[in-house]
Amino acid sequence: MPEPAADEPKVADRKAPAREQAREAARESARESAPRQTGRQRLWESLVKPSPSQFVVALLLAAVGFFAVTQVRTNELDNEYAGYREQDLIDVLTGLSDASQNAERELARLESARRDLRSVTSRQEAALTEAQQSLETYQVLAGVVEVTGPGIRITIEETDGQVTLSTMIDLVQELRNAGAEAIAINDEVRVVAQTSFEEIAGGFEAGGEPISAPYTLDVIGDPEALRGGIVFLTGPEDQLEDDGAEVEIEEFSSLDITVVRDAVRPDFAEPDEPSVG
Repeated sequence: MPEPAADEPKVADRKAPAREQAREAARESARESAPRQTGRQRLWESLVKPSPSQFVVALLLAAVGFFAVTQVRTNELDNEYAGYREQDLIDVLTGLSDASQNAERELARLESARRDLRSVTSRQEAALTEAQQSLETYQVLAGVVEVTGPGIRITIEETDGQVTLSTMIDLVQELRNAGAEAIAINDEVRVVAQTSFEEIAGGFEAGGEPISAPYTLDVIGDPEALRGGIVFLTGPEDQLEDDGAEVEIEEFSSLDITVVRDAVRPDFAEPDEPSVG
């Protein structure tokens, strides 16, 4: 082997300290060239970007502060009652008991007031419902509203004679007695308690409106009861046939009466004020 190769490690050993000294000199130069931070800058940097150790220390300080405040408040409360005599403590407990009883009495009073309000409201609602039902009943009986319901249709054809006034009035009266709630003739006249009948040439005048044969009466009520009010012996059906007319009766589960009459205000009668006491 050549002799110079044996000396190469020694040359490398001499160069290593030189390189290390050069690096140290470069780091020292960089530190000297960097701008120096003030104390305020270092504080702001630690607040904005805290290190893990600073974060842990902050948590520990917060926990210690919380427990310290809690202990101080507990001690203050204990010290407040620690100086009380036995009678003072009894007075405090008595006052608390009285306050609790007063609160319970007030709660009971409010509950009672709520029940009373509910009762009054229920009575008012019941009265309003009853008044609404009464109004609807009077509107039906007065013939001022359209109605629908089960009933019958009576068709009267004059074949061998003319229906007399007395027969027509008897027919309407027997229907009312059988429970008729609404009656309309020829879809032109709504028959109510005040409807009058007069005989005229070619027919009748009902409620001021002329009607003529064939007559169609739509009647709302119990179909079976209404039919029974017509077909009994010597009843309206027999009278109509005696007048020379043919009678047909049809039953319906639902029948509409759309003809209405104008409401009439009484000229003399007025509602009586209810007496008090």
